Amino acid sequence: MPKSGRQAPVPTSGELRLLKILWRLGEGTIEDVLQASHENPLPNYKTVQTLLRIMENKKMVTHRLLGRAFVYRPRVRQDEVNRLSIRSLLQRHFEGSRSELLLNLLDDEHIEAAELRELGELIRRRREAIKSPRQRKNPRREGDS
Repeated sequence: MPKSGRQAPVPTSGELRLLKILWRLGEGTIEDVLQASHENPLPNYKTVQTLLRIMENKKMVTHRLLGRAFVYRPRVRQDEVNRLSIRSLLQRHFEGSRSELLLNLLDDEHIEAAELRELGELIRRRREAIKSPRQRKNPRREGDS
């Protein structure tokens, strides 16, 4: 998927629902998106069409013509959108502090001991991954103290 120098905006909840469907499908017509929503009743065709047009203007999706139908596909990856959403949440609610976000999660939510251990392990591995490249870049030579 193309990547421009400009970051895509954080999608609204409606845009995110459509992106999740397109990520799952790879690409699809409006009718494909409606059917893949598994909602009952199906979303309104014109509403989905309008949202996709807005998303195209925001560079979140693109389309190609297949017969008389537009086939839409995502231009942004799920991991990019997740990162943007988290950064936005951090800035809006926690003044950019990851620690504050984590403290709120730990204070507000019931977290099982196994999940806490898993989080601890993920933090430990991340620390090692950050430390390892520095150690390789600045190897100690004999005689250095």
